[in-house]
Amino acid sequence: MAAASLLALLDDITTVLDDVAVLTKVAAKKTAGVLGDDLALNAQQVAGVRADRELPVVWSVAKGSFINKAILVPAALLISAFAPWLVTPLLMVGGAFLCFEGAEKLAHRLFHSAEEDAQDRAELTEALVQGEDLVVFERDKIKGAVRTDFILSAEIIAITLGAVAGTSLTTQASVLTVVALVMTVGVYGLVAGIVKLDDAGLALSRRASGGAQRLGRALLVAAPWLMRGLAVAGTAAMFLVGGGILVHGIAPLHHAITDAAHATGAAGVLVEMLGNALVGIAAGVLLVAVFQAVQRLRGVSRGVSDKH
Repeated sequence: MAAASLLALLDDITTVLDDVAVLTKVAAKKTAGVLGDDLALNAQQVAGVRADRELPVVWSVAKGSFINKAILVPAALLISAFAPWLVTPLLMVGGAFLCFEGAEKLAHRLFHSAEEDAQDRAELTEALVQGEDLVVFERDKIKGAVRTDFILSAEIIAITLGAVAGTSLTTQASVLTVVALVMTVGVYGLVAGIVKLDDAGLALSRRASGGAQRLGRALLVAAPWLMRGLAVAGTAAMFLVGGGILVHGIAPLHHAITDAAHATGAAGVLVEMLGNALVGIAAGVLLVAVFQAVQRLRGVSRGVSDKH
């Protein structure tokens, strides 16, 4: 009798593990696009720090990401159990914030003069020389990257939660945990590799082998272009991801973009991405304009109060 109970228990465990494996694969496929955006954004966020501090900064962001997941996974399970209607509004707030950050970066690139950029570079150089300023600079970088990671992680967790809806609490918790761990290790492992690509190129270029030297020189040439490309991709990802979240939360807009994508056939994916990006840009520009107006009003009111 005991043996039969043990076999039944083992069979139940095997069934649960099979369900977890299958659902994890489904969730991974659905979140693959967001993972790519997460990689581009975080590689861009940690760029610009001193070479010998790149890996410590990446590790600090990765630890922040693990803390984000430790908050988000239980929160997702609680929301799924008690307030599933909260998922969409919370995601839309996060999506709007991503659009706002993307529009701020875009405005900085478009409207900052060469003199202002030179001043920013001078301040960065000074920060690299002065230890205290460097600590502040790194702390700001880490905070920004962890904040962005939180929003993207929330979307991935929400997508994963949708993929496991209707399953048992044990299965939901297992799949969410596996996806969160694999996502964090994979993304930040790749980020660490990307930011140290130039160091790898330098090491190879000093080898005795001619083939290694050629590969090293190629990596040294490619590394700055890759980082510039990731900076552009990171900003674009803010609009794509943020806009996509907003579009999915507004049913008429979602249906309009989906219908347009279906009508174009093979180019439907590109049409949907373009629609999400345009919504993200529009939302970001509007939010930046509102933020700037509020800042100006606060400045005016502060000036008036100072006079009195």
